[in-house]
Amino acid sequence: MSRLTIGIDVDGTFTDVICYDQESRRFHVAKVPSTSEDQSIGCVDALNSLDVSPATIQAIVHGTTVATNAIIERKGVRCGLITTRGFRDTLELGRRTRPQTWGLTGSFEPLIPRDLRVEVSERVGADGKVVTPLVETEVREALKELLENGAEALIIHFLHSYVNPEHEQRCAEIAHASWPNPYVTLGSRVLREIREFERVSSVRLDSACN
Repeated sequence: MSRLTIGIDVDGTFTDVICYDQESRRFHVAKVPSTSEDQSIGCVDALNSLDVSPATIQAIVHGTTVATNAIIERKGVRCGLITTRGFRDTLELGRRTRPQTWGLTGSFEPLIPRDLRVEVSERVGADGKVVTPLVETEVREALKELLENGAEALIIHFLHSYVNPEHEQRCAEIAHASWPNPYVTLGSRVLREIREFERVSSVRLDSACN
């Protein structure tokens, strides 16, 4: 029996599929229209276009440029960020991603505009110990401000939450009581490792495609 490896890429216009037969070492490719209302329909159509038995499929690798395009074109949902006081501009400062290496200005466009980034008082140390308790009244004020500014999804990202996510989790509990949809994402749930710029960028990319 043939052993097939299939790759599917979903784009905004077409869904492409490639099939590799490990026995014959031959490739077969196909292209079908994407189905924006439900991308899974286009994926199934692409598989059906190959006319192969499901029993012969060993692996399916799936990718999409829909999410990539949404980020590049700054489309997708408008995300609001609640972060540790003093770290509002982490996304904008980046890691010297600007024309002048030692300058603080340039053409870099942050993934979240500044009016949708709000600070609250809280602090967890690098060892996971609470330095400053979460001020819950500030969280409620931040939620109100983000909604008024048009945020459609919420990101909660606090300093060193990869060690201790307690404040992020409590902030999420407060948010769920008033946020109008379930799109609330915690940095500690997306990328739980050191380095703040990488973590907040990753959670922004994850939230953008809700």
